[in-house]
Amino acid sequence: MSTLSQELDRYLTLRRHLGYSLGTTEQNLRAFIAFAEREEAAYLSTALFLRWHAAFGHAHQHTWAGRLGMVRLFAQWLHDRDPHHEVPPQALIPRRYRRARPYIYSEEDIRRIVETAAALPSLNGLRALTYSTLFGLLAVTGLRISEALSLNVADVDLDTGVLTLRRGKLGKARVLPVAGTTTVRLVAYARERDRLLGGPPHPFFVSDRGARLTDWSARYTFATVCQSIGLRPAEKFHRHGRGPRIHDLRHNPAYLLMLHTPYMLH
Repeated sequence: MSTLSQELDRYLTLRRHLGYSLGTTEQNLRAFIAFAEREEAAYLSTALFLRWHAAFGHAHQHTWAGRLGMVRLFAQWLHDRDPHHEVPPQALIPRRYRRARPYIYSEEDIRRIVETAAALPSLNGLRALTYSTLFGLLAVTGLRISEALSLNVADVDLDTGVLTLRRGKLGKARVLPVAGTTTVRLVAYARERDRLLGGPPHPFFVSDRGARLTDWSARYTFATVCQSIGLRPAEKFHRHGRGPRIHDLRHNPAYLLMLHTPYMLH
């Protein structure tokens, strides 16, 4: 493991102790450090970032401005430890950002999303079960995707219908009661999940193999489901394109309850 990789591990561990989830940040910084290793760079620099941007610069300017911000924070931390590291200037990639207008899903949209997720290909049926339950939960609670994915089995009280969110926004913990119909679905999911895995896992929402779902896989799966039902345009090479986002589920009307039809669970 290179020195830069070791420093990145320390940086991520420190920030997570402060309450940050850093799923997307870690993904981008690891890609940057992998590029730095291929370049045999011992220190971070503006020139190194620009070469990374030139090699993988097909994303939008706003995306690269965000990546620059992630690299800058890491570089500032490194610079404090070793002044040989250079912090790229903030103006290197101007941020031209307009907040995306949220897409308000109709009840029919939610029904089709959950129904399509329940038919996803799966080794043992758990992937389809997990995503249909996860997307339904997000639609009726307004949870952030990071909050839902961070739930452990111990955080979901199936007797009282209360979720304990230990790593909410800005690292603050909170509790969230859910409706009785939602609790029924969560109970059914947990029962079938444990039957398929031979016992309860540590995370609440898991993959076919019992591992915690990643932020990237949840967002990608949601986007491909939306493509399959026409909410997003089809793209070549398995790209998920643009369109309604999983985050937009947070803006749904509060009266949308977990759907009662049996497609939620096979």
